[in-house]
Amino acid sequence: MELLGIALTTLALFVSFGFMVGVLFGFFGMGGSFLVTPALLVMGYPARVAVGSGMAFVFGTSMIATLKHRDLGQVDYKLGGLMIVGTTSGIEVGSRVVYYLEELGLASGAIGVTYVVLLGAVGLFITRNAIVNDGGDDSGGSHHDSDEEFDPDAIPPLAKRIQSYRIPPMMTVAGGIQVSLWLILVVAFATGLLSGFLGVGGGFIKMPAMVYLIGVPVPVAVGTDLFEIVFSGGFGAFTYGLNGGVDLSIVAPLLAGSALGARIGSAATGIVDEADIKIYFGLMLIGGSIAVAFRQAGDYLGMDALNTISFALILLSALLVSGAVIGSTITTMRAQSNAPTTPAD
Repeated sequence: MELLGIALTTLALFVSFGFMVGVLFGFFGMGGSFLVTPALLVMGYPARVAVGSGMAFVFGTSMIATLKHRDLGQVDYKLGGLMIVGTTSGIEVGSRVVYYLEELGLASGAIGVTYVVLLGAVGLFITRNAIVNDGGDDSGGSHHDSDEEFDPDAIPPLAKRIQSYRIPPMMTVAGGIQVSLWLILVVAFATGLLSGFLGVGGGFIKMPAMVYLIGVPVPVAVGTDLFEIVFSGGFGAFTYGLNGGVDLSIVAPLLAGSALGARIGSAATGIVDEADIKIYFGLMLIGGSIAVAFRQAGDYLGMDALNTISFALILLSALLVSGAVIGSTITTMRAQSNAPTTPAD
């Protein structure tokens, strides 16, 4: 039996997969292209359809998640606009570097090694930082509005050091933080450069960059990153759609699942403690690094089994982390509802 031209079992798989990715997308501001495109390739779809449909899914899911973050006051439009300008130019330079390396025959190996090292390094840094610096924080939830004053003590030390260089013009971003316009553009350009070089959306780079280099609160960084992805994903989906690279029979069930998942993940950023968000994000990147390392080894050695293991590791890490996000959210909500209220004197 078929619906939308695909078997019901495949349809159910797409809806379930969309829900899982939607949770990650709403919670971390990334995860779409990191998971969907490889999954479609493994299922046998042509590369153009896999990438184009993945971009369309990213656009739709980021739109849903951004609207939820907007309702929570977790989108800094001014910062997002500046990041779009900087990342766009960085992506252009990064793509030119790839073209140059292709002429030398070094592109595939250089990109693969950089991806593994970067994912692992960022994942380890975030996880260690969250455990060491945030582990003792028992302040509870971490809902931050983009115009709410941010506790200066909560700003990462590296961001404080960078903010001490007050190069005009200065700007006020999320939480009343004063930061140089040039710093924002440099951070945006650098993350765009890496995104263009690696051929990914770059959410796993931009979100930590906004937190640890600019000092933006984690939930606002996630919401602002999603706001950027709406534009990049929309442009990519439009481009591939003109060339027949978007298959609506794939995108529709994926979005049906992510519509709920993205809202759950977005709402969870206002409930789960910031330290937990950082830890889950770091573990997700470490798992991705290991998975990509297996894929690179499989390509180098010509062993398809290692590529299958790589894909299984990506799905497993995504399933475990999305499950942990939902579980942590439910646990926190139960603890808040069961907390004894102090009687009035």
